[in-house]
Amino acid sequence: MLRRRTVGDVMTEEVVTLRPDTPLHEAAALLDANDIAAAPVIDEDGLPLGVVSASDVLRHETGMPDPQGQDSDDEHAWDKARAHTAGTLMSSPAFTARTDWTIPRAARELRQRHIKQLPVVNDTGHLTGIVTRSDLLDAFIRSDNEIHDEIEQDVLGRILGLDKGTVAVNVQDGTVTLRGHLPEPRLTPAVVGLCQGVDGVIAVHAHLTTTRTG
Repeated sequence: MLRRRTVGDVMTEEVVTLRPDTPLHEAAALLDANDIAAAPVIDEDGLPLGVVSASDVLRHETGMPDPQGQDSDDEHAWDKARAHTAGTLMSSPAFTARTDWTIPRAARELRQRHIKQLPVVNDTGHLTGIVTRSDLLDAFIRSDNEIHDEIEQDVLGRILGLDKGTVAVNVQDGTVTLRGHLPEPRLTPAVVGLCQGVDGVIAVHAHLTTTRTG
């Protein structure tokens, strides 16, 4: 099987975290100093409780409403307006991802929840990293050389067992062109399908001849 990259492959493992009692001015300073958009709030055991984002801090300071309507409850909105710590300002519960999630699953979760990052937890629920929209985009924006090597080594060599040089691979701006001769007609759709499944591939053009049987 062709291995698809997961959240664990692209996440940032060194995570800037906050505690529930972290003062807001310290939280804002940490976000600014590390040039990050958000930080998870964790308890003393390392379990995510919520997330404080730079936009949360900005809205708190300016008194602007939550554009996603997450603070529609008047009492909750009032609590946030009076917030002085990360624990009272954070968005909770913390929506999290798992290291074994596929990239498309994590991207779908971000889109559905209208958020830009997800804390990543392990099997025990403890924080192990964080994944952002840009991390997920980077998984698909790969160099032509990376795509070429994966197709040649993994798809054609390891999975299909074809001798090197049987199929010539050219990759230009994510578009793959295949030229060569295959020993069996049934291999053509397999080659094309597997190449289409490689992260970063935009299109596959196959110019493959086969040995007819029967």
